[in-house]
Amino acid sequence: MSSVLHPEASLRARVDLRPRLSPIWLVPLVAVLIAGWLVWDAMAKRGPLITVTFQSAEGLQAGQSHLRHLDVDVGLVESISLNPDLGGVRVAIRTTREAEPLLTENAQFWVVRPRLFAGSLSGLGTLLSGSYVEVIRPAEGGQRQLSFTGLEDPPVLEAHVPGRTVELQASRIGSISVGSPIFFRDLNVGKVLGWDLGSMAESVTIHAFIRAPFDQYLRANSRFWNASGVSVQLGAEGVQLQLESLAALLLGGIAFDTPDDSRVAAGTAIPAAFPLYPSEQAAKDQTYGRHVKALAYFEGSVGGLAAGAPVTFQGLRVGQVTSVELVYDPASDMIHAPVRFEVQPERIADVQPAARRGPVENAKILVAKGLRAQLQSANLLTGQMQVALEMIPDAAPAELVVEGDVLVIPAVPGQIAGAMAAASQLLAKIEKLPLDQMGASLEATFRGVEKMVNSDELRQSLASLQATLAGTQDVVKRLDEGMSPTLRQLPAITASLQGTLTQATRLLASADRGYGDNSRFSRDLERLMLQLNDTARSLRGLTDLLNRHPEALIRGRQGSN
Repeated sequence: MSSVLHPEASLRARVDLRPRLSPIWLVPLVAVLIAGWLVWDAMAKRGPLITVTFQSAEGLQAGQSHLRHLDVDVGLVESISLNPDLGGVRVAIRTTREAEPLLTENAQFWVVRPRLFAGSLSGLGTLLSGSYVEVIRPAEGGQRQLSFTGLEDPPVLEAHVPGRTVELQASRIGSISVGSPIFFRDLNVGKVLGWDLGSMAESVTIHAFIRAPFDQYLRANSRFWNASGVSVQLGAEGVQLQLESLAALLLGGIAFDTPDDSRVAAGTAIPAAFPLYPSEQAAKDQTYGRHVKALAYFEGSVGGLAAGAPVTFQGLRVGQVTSVELVYDPASDMIHAPVRFEVQPERIADVQPAARRGPVENAKILVAKGLRAQLQSANLLTGQMQVALEMIPDAAPAELVVEGDVLVIPAVPGQIAGAMAAASQLLAKIEKLPLDQMGASLEATFRGVEKMVNSDELRQSLASLQATLAGTQDVVKRLDEGMSPTLRQLPAITASLQGTLTQATRLLASADRGYGDNSRFSRDLERLMLQLNDTARSLRGLTDLLNRHPEALIRGRQGSN
């Protein structure tokens, strides 16, 4: 049958001459593809190579230290080498593609390591992870750059923080440092970025940054003052300690404020620079626009008086001392110490009517009424003095003198000067006393007393007095012995007298009952006296009748019915 195969034909082998690829070759192919993808991915993420120059490479290691931005790795240190001038190190960093927007001329690089800077301890995490290079986002704009100079200290403020930078002009920087806080009504609203010297080193320009939204409270008439350290004031309420914060005590600080009664609108242009006053009181003094210049010549020492000392009127502050200096007066050939000060009339309420007359005319009126300048003690502990403008009722007549635009106020001795003058007068009187003669007289007196005490007559007198006292004691003893019997009879005598007094009292009471006002005897006696009175009147009438009509004894009364 044709459909049945021969057994030998089924066992015949077939040979396929076509080439075949083994599956084992897929492993290296996949490896090559993965390696190529990794190379492509690395090249795609690879950024440019940059160089950063530092003064030292402390804490950095090639192949281990990273470049970070906001704690994200954006590069790796490839090599560290010395500069050609051997004045620093050059760190080559291979950045990633993400770091390209950071590589502009405004970028800032620094090494993060444990350090105490601007009042804060930072970089403690590098104790375990190692030091690294940090870069912050630069300000908008700027040309692309691949070579940079690193910062030795981290920047105080990052560029992307919103706010406003202002300049403060000061004569000296004091204890203010980089990172010192800036306060607005006891709130920390900014930091000091740095400073530089002005022209000819006459002043210091401090760059201060105020964060948003606190920068909106900055006005053209805002006042800045140095808030460093501790302010101690002695007043009627005791010792007052004023401290902005512990950070201001350690690092120094600046405070600012805007007067409530003289605020300028927010749209007003802010000046390029503000003056930095040494204290809050000095800043408040500048809020008064009018300043009347005056001076006074004080007799004697002006020790303890310095620029900035208060000027008071009736005990209240009205200004401050501007200078105390020595001046030679050729007219009197003497050296005087004029004290120059400023008076701020705006401190006095409702002074507008008097302000129309002008400061000179007002000063003349006050001097005529007894206004005088006097040195008084402002602080007994520190010895600080102040200028007090007082109304002296019995002051000697004086007139106001005007030297240019400066008012010369008549001065009177101060409290201490008056006490010293009185002490000097007392010492002068003591010096005039004949102390030598008085001493000689006292010495002679003491000698006479000593001679009299040690004399034989005094000893004899004392012996005689002692004998007299002994005799007196004997007489008193005898009298005591003789009076003892009499004294023993005194109780009986006293009892007898008491009985006698009792009987006398009874006798007087009996007489009062028998012959007193309410007794029968008294009433009978009163009726008898009335009858005798009537009898006397009858006799007087008979006598008158006989005197007029003697014949009545014979004829009787005529005309009687």
